[in-house]
Amino acid sequence: MQPVRRTSLIAQVTDQLRAEITAGRWPVGDRIPTEPELAELTGTGRNTVREAVQALVHAGMLERRQGSGTYVIATSDLCGTLGKYFASAHERDVLELRQALDVTAAALAARRRDAADIEQLRTLLEARNTLWRNTAAVTDTEQRAAVSADLALHRAIVAASHNEVYLEFYDSLLPTIEMTISRHPVDPANSFEAEHHELVQAVIDGEAERAATAARHFITELLAQRTPPEAN
Repeated sequence: MQPVRRTSLIAQVTDQLRAEITAGRWPVGDRIPTEPELAELTGTGRNTVREAVQALVHAGMLERRQGSGTYVIATSDLCGTLGKYFASAHERDVLELRQALDVTAAALAARRRDAADIEQLRTLLEARNTLWRNTAAVTDTEQRAAVSADLALHRAIVAASHNEVYLEFYDSLLPTIEMTISRHPVDPANSFEAEHHELVQAVIDGEAERAATAARHFITELLAQRTPPEAN
């Protein structure tokens, strides 16, 4: 058994790290500070920090990536639990779930987006398309950056719906979406740049039906391209 005092300290640090994530200071997809940095920030030892981080890994909120660091993959324990469940899902099932989520989110975003949302969507769309236009053979780092940019754009559309419950659920699905995207080439042929532009522009223009149609069309194309036809 761990001494009570030590366990209490680990729990306190765990709560502090969880608070940083739930407050959005460490968004989904971001790498958290290193163990030495966290030890300095919390005023505790590296062993305490390591155990606190591991607690959030077990909760499904953080993920250790060999040679890269520790990343946020969920904003709550519930999201982490859902994320573990989604991780074993078939790609077709994930895309069909995305179709329902993205279509509704796009329509809500078109109705509720504000000036800050519009600015962010324009910035993220340009960043995403620039990375996906790269026709040269991309490194693993460049591919991860392109996938992350795609995720950031779609998450921003959901965030623009200003529905916190919707966003939290979507965050639980992001690691699985990332995994499904990463299975396919990152290049102009798989970019769907025109579809992304139409989707974002419809949200910016505040046209809910058009945004929903654009989202539905995009996911339908993904389903047709990435899943085998059902047997008759």
